[in-house]
Order: sequence, then C-alpha cells, then structure tokens
Amino acid sequence: MEQSERRELSQVLVPPDYDELAEVGSAGSSPPVAAPTLGLAEVGQRARQVGLRRVQMLAWRDLDDPEAGGSELHADHIAARWAEVGIDVTLRTSCAAGHAVRAERRGYHVVRKAGRYMVFPRSAVSGLMRRDGARDGLVEIWNGMPFLSPIWARCPHIVFLHHVHAEMWQMALPRSLAQVGDLVERRIAPVLYRRSRVVTLSPSSRDEIVSLLGLPAEQVQVVPPGVSLSFRPGRPDQRSPVPKVAAVGRLVPVKRFDLLIDALVALRADHPGLVAVIVGDGYERPALEARIRAAGASEWLRLPGRVSGAELLDIYRSAWVLASTSLREGWGMTITEAAACGTPAVVTKIAGHLDAVEDGASGLLVDYPGDMAATLGKVLDDEPLRRRLGAGALDVARRLTWESTAAGTLDALVQAVEARAR
Repeated sequence: MEQSERRELSQVLVPPDYDELAEVGSAGSSPPVAAPTLGLAEVGQRARQVGLRRVQMLAWRDLDDPEAGGSELHADHIAARWAEVGIDVTLRTSCAAGHAVRAERRGYHVVRKAGRYMVFPRSAVSGLMRRDGARDGLVEIWNGMPFLSPIWARCPHIVFLHHVHAEMWQMALPRSLAQVGDLVERRIAPVLYRRSRVVTLSPSSRDEIVSLLGLPAEQVQVVPPGVSLSFRPGRPDQRSPVPKVAAVGRLVPVKRFDLLIDALVALRADHPGLVAVIVGDGYERPALEARIRAAGASEWLRLPGRVSGAELLDIYRSAWVLASTSLREGWGMTITEAAACGTPAVVTKIAGHLDAVEDGASGLLVDYPGDMAATLGKVLDDEPLRRRLGAGALDVARRLTWESTAAGTLDALVQAVEARAR
C-alpha cells in the first residue's frame, strides 16, 4: 500500500465492513480499460533513466481554489504520487484568494501567479523565457481554455484533456466570450495539438475528443482516474433507514442540478420519506436554494456546501443511490468514490458516465434527464436490484487505484521524452 493511501485510510473515522455486500457476489463485468503492465515504481525508474527529474504542471485552478473540482483533485493525486517516486513536481496555476504565492503540498510545489484569465499568457511567457527554471517535462491541463504549450514549450510535454467543453461555453459565459472559447477549442487548438500526446480519462471521452476536435486517435491515450482507499463500505447500520439520494459536484450550470432538484421533488411524491443531499458549492447556489424553497423541499433536500472528507464518506455510505444529471464529464469521479462505498449510481448517459458506470451492473444510465425520477424510483423500490448494483459498484471501484493512474500518466510523459529523443 502506498504511503499516501495509508495516510488517507488513517483519516477514516469508521472501520470498513465488506461482509454485507460481498455475499451478493461479483457483477461479472470487465474493466473499462486494461491496467498498465508496469507499476509506478517501475515507471518512475524509467523516468529517471530517460532524464525526467523535474516536471512542471500547468493548471487553470489549484486544489485550494473555491471552485476546484475533479480536474484539480486528479492533478493533486498524480503530482503527489510522482513526487513519491523522486520526481521534482511544480504545479503552476492562478492565484487563490487567501493563499500564498508559493506552497508545498504532499511532496510537490505549488506556484500561484496571475489572475483567472491572465494565468494563460503569463504562464506561456514565463515558459518561453524559462523564468520558472529548467524542467525536463511539461504537463498541460487543458481545462476549456488551453495554455497553447505546443507553441512555446521547449521540452517534452503531454496534455491532460478530461473532456470537450462544447455546450459548456454557452452555459458559463456571455455570448461573445462563449463564441471565442468555442472557436479556440474546436478550430484553433486542434491544429496546434495534433502532434501532442493527449491523456484523457475514459474511452467515451476519447471518442468525443477524436470526433469533435479532430485530434488523431493514435495520439489520445486513456488512463482512468483512481479511487482513494479511504472510500470503503461502512457497517450495515450506517445506511440510511429511509430512502436517501446523494449528489456531489460544483454548483455550476453544466451539472444541471436544477433538473435533479425537479426530479427529486417529483420522486418524493411517491416516496414521502425520501431525503436528499447535494454536496458542493458554486455560483449557482442562490438560484438552487431558491428553487428548493419554491418547491417546499427545504426540510428534506439539503445543500450543505463543501464538506470534510469524513462527512463526504458518511454521505456516500448512508445514501441508497448517487445521482448525476450532468451534461459533460470526463469520467465522474464522485460516481466511483460512491461505488467504492457500495453505493450504486443513476446518472445521465453522457461521455465519461458511460465508463464510470457499467449500465445494469454498477448503476443505471438515463437517456433523458426527464427519466431521472422514474429510474431513481426503480432503484429505491427494488432492494435486490439495489444490492446487486451495489456489489457491482464495488467490483468496478476495486479495479481503480491512483497508483495505476499515476503510473499510466507518467508512462505517457516518458514516451513523449523517448519520442523527442528519437
């Protein structure tokens, strides 16, 4: 077990108990992708052999940013594990209110410079002028607006691209800015990144990157995200005695929590004891709170905001099902976090979700958000189905480790170094 995983596991307040779900048996489904043949230690040794000792990562936001989400968590897990095998990792990102310009986190360095939008040109200029010091490799996290590293990077580089933003531009920005973002993503950036090695989270996201952005299929590699060992099933009595639905994510338009609230209100008409919780924070919070009040749902539908790791674990363990009405995801890491706690999912049928959920085995996919209430009701009403899906969810989650994710992404960067040498 990795040192970082031991630390995470030691923070869990309730001891795990697999007995209740283990007796149901395996769902018998296959892994989303093949596991790497080499472990992280072996890939780390290869990295040292090719001279990969200092790596810079570029990200729009830092994990301490109030709007941090799955992309930032993914970067943190990878940077920490690369640091454990001896790589000097520096994450450069935009400023986070209330946090110092420089910090140390889990063995890697964090540098926060420039504002939310100026971080892109300033990072490019600093990279071109080598103001950040020498580096042997670069990882660009392309989260909507790219850093355009193929233009200025003078060292081997790879790109993390979790998903295509597409409709998200119109949902999050004024029309003129949305048009610029869409133009950059669909027309300008693909031309520049055609020779870059791209890492994404799921086969379905890879398919969209290839079809919508036109990037060469052979340049796009799939490395699924891991699940921390701290997410494990609890005791049987920790499951809520009444039907409980949980959702986790940033309160932003792309998550479409307004549709989920409507579905939960409709669902409660047939399940009077239903309770629900939507975990997360974001600028849509006032509108969502108003929607809950208007529906008279404030007593049973909670928005607690950001919660601690122990609180999140308790929510996953107590919920009967996890729900997501999101429009765009690279994977949906909350789905597999809940799965590791034996909690199945009912989610929209979109890229990313197609791989995080094995339909009929670890959860159910919903073709249209309007069907969410009926599908959730199906799971809540059928205990044998819920137990079978819970066992399948555990089966999926057990295959996903952050060590494997870190090994796969580091291997991609090693390959970029080797290709540059050739």
